[in-house]
Amino acid sequence: MAELRLASNLIRLRSDIVAFGLKPTVPAYLDPAYNISDFASGVTFASAGTGYDNATSDVLSVIPLWKQLEYYKEYQAKLIAYQGSATANETIKEALYVMSLGTNDFLENYYTMPGRSSQYNIQQYQDFLIGIAGRFIEKLHGLGARKISLGGLPPMGCLPLERTRNVFGSNDCMESYNNLAVDFNKKLEALTVKLNKDLPDIELVFSNPYDVLLQAIKKPSLYGFDVTSTACCATGIFEMGYACNRNSLFTCTDANKYIFWDSFHPTQKTNQIVSGYVVKNVLSQFL
Repeated sequence: MAELRLASNLIRLRSDIVAFGLKPTVPAYLDPAYNISDFASGVTFASAGTGYDNATSDVLSVIPLWKQLEYYKEYQAKLIAYQGSATANETIKEALYVMSLGTNDFLENYYTMPGRSSQYNIQQYQDFLIGIAGRFIEKLHGLGARKISLGGLPPMGCLPLERTRNVFGSNDCMESYNNLAVDFNKKLEALTVKLNKDLPDIELVFSNPYDVLLQAIKKPSLYGFDVTSTACCATGIFEMGYACNRNSLFTCTDANKYIFWDSFHPTQKTNQIVSGYVVKNVLSQFL
């Protein structure tokens, strides 16, 4: 459950810390540089590249969603030992839980590997993922979570990686992938409505990055961007963040002019625009 995109993770944030009062960096649970005193006010269990589907995490050799939940259970025990039961239970109840995943299930799993596509058609696979999402939120609720943000998919057909594959479409956005994202987001939104009715005291919201990101891609000048179709780092064909840095000849000199940092990930400026939109229009109810 995690950052905007394009990866996935599980983030737990206290709703009273800095823009929420968040720290500049929310510490990772598995980072040995931090301990429970750091995690008490915000912690991430994210594993970039994972998805709802365990097969997705297998493809990319990352931490699956079920394991992130196990780490969260372990965290709860440490929090109770650190804060005491009453305070820890209040922290757990008042925390904001932010989930954002799903893109990799489609782009790095279903459309890339033969396994799931041989088992399910695309509508069946969407429903398979929705089932996983629903059961995961039910488990999170059972552990005391009440304020949860379920993130939607971005216009994933406009990622530089997908544009480069659209050779016969003049390297424009892959509309079939964008349409899939819209369909899946509708199902996530319907799941949000259902779980709000089914689970007592839950405050589940749907945080959809699709429209604001697509608008920035279609009308970049409104947001101060110059380049939308290619990434700051190199060609956009295969580059990921670890291959992109200021010492690389293929990395641009001003990332703020680009919507995408590499073939898959938005720039910091883009993430700020999208997260600002989500906070203002969805998460503000928790402030």
